[in-house]
Amino acid sequence: MLHSNANTLDVHLADDPQDDARMFDLAPVSLWLEDYSGLKQLFEKWRAAGVTSLKAYLEEDFERVQACSSQIRVIKVNRKTLSLFEADDVAHLVANLDKIFQADMLKAHIDELVQLWNGGLAFESNTVNYTLSGKRLDIQLKGTVLPGHEKEWDRVLVAIEDVTERENARRELATSEAYARGLFEHSPVSLWVEDFSAVKQLLDDVRRQGISDFRTFTDVHPEFIARCLSEIRVIDVNRHTLELFAAPDKKTLLGNLGEVLREEMQEHFREQLIELWQGKIFQQREVVNYSLAGDELHLHLQFSVLPGHEHDWSLVQLALTDITARKRAEAYLEYLGKHDVLTKLYNRSFYVDELNRLERKGPFPVSIAIIDLNGLKAANDQLGHAAGDALLRRAGEVLNNAIDKPSYAARIGGDEFALLLPGMEEREAKLVLESIENLLEVNNQFYTGLPLSFATGLATGERGERLEAVVKRADLRMYEAKRAYYAAMSGTSGL
Repeated sequence: MLHSNANTLDVHLADDPQDDARMFDLAPVSLWLEDYSGLKQLFEKWRAAGVTSLKAYLEEDFERVQACSSQIRVIKVNRKTLSLFEADDVAHLVANLDKIFQADMLKAHIDELVQLWNGGLAFESNTVNYTLSGKRLDIQLKGTVLPGHEKEWDRVLVAIEDVTERENARRELATSEAYARGLFEHSPVSLWVEDFSAVKQLLDDVRRQGISDFRTFTDVHPEFIARCLSEIRVIDVNRHTLELFAAPDKKTLLGNLGEVLREEMQEHFREQLIELWQGKIFQQREVVNYSLAGDELHLHLQFSVLPGHEHDWSLVQLALTDITARKRAEAYLEYLGKHDVLTKLYNRSFYVDELNRLERKGPFPVSIAIIDLNGLKAANDQLGHAAGDALLRRAGEVLNNAIDKPSYAARIGGDEFALLLPGMEEREAKLVLESIENLLEVNNQFYTGLPLSFATGLATGERGERLEAVVKRADLRMYEAKRAYYAAMSGTSGL
């Protein structure tokens, strides 16, 4: 009924079969008018034979599905159907139904039949058909028994909507997601997806309180760092993460993050927070974590807030590259740069640098002992260098056990060693030399063969004195001790 101003116009449309036919033929979706009465009769026959579960009965023998399909008769289709399936006319379409309905739709067709078997007068499915040229069509099918035909099912209207474009987009999205997931899961670096939104809220709250110097704020409130760390929510980790941290599964790893992120991580995390405070949402740094087996892990960390989440930091990614082997190699190279490999003592290069540093900065007094290994040349000449190397290693053991930081023991020549004893007066330094003599006795009791013996000279320098002069005094006293040693050994004063 239409209303126009004060006038009322009643419009009555008489039922016109021609109008119905035109609407059917011109509908923008594929329409099929079909006769399902033969299918209904087949169902009744099977029920009488004792079939209770149509789904199980059909899946037991797929020829039974074909038997159902053969009972469905196409009465007519509309223009959209002919164009969609690339048919010239209804006869052409019906003659090639085996090309349209292929094995792809078998499962969906069983579901449609089961819906009717279970008492429904309507059915629907998402399935696959094919055009007569072989092009795949993803379709959404809906069928209904028309009113007045519920008893015989002799008039069923089936509407088919082409959803190929939508399904292709869905499949492409699923493929893209699977590809991205595969890259994530199989990445050769440890990947963490985390939610930092609570951290951002905490930082925003601090900023609203008027704090501008965040570094000083964290100096005064170190508990704030721990609070932020506790608010991070881990969303996902990849396989390499589990391998790296020696975790059997994600639940175990996430349940033991306290073992992974120990106290030394807080300083790294503090710097990360400071950079976030400054607006740096992509960061790189080296950090230390621990595996669940207790192994120390040196890691290169890359942190980035993912695009689209800059406003709340609800999705961030951490990429951790294991650089433990590199750090160990660097540490070993640094060790080699400062140590003598044979004795494990510091080397001459370190000794010279430390001597210069002590002369500049102290602490004074500085005592210096110069030590010579007695009998090394004779051991090399008479027993070979292996015997001499054994004596040198034993000398290293004694001196390493006798000296603690801030004092140092160094091998400064073939058979010559030096002790740097900062902050020690001569009286204290003599006590160190006495402890070395005691260790020598123990060492000689433990090792058979050549005895280990030192010739030692000691000197102490005060502030303002050149340490080079102190070394010369200690060196002279070492030579005096060496002469005395050889004199006692041979009854002469020769070296």
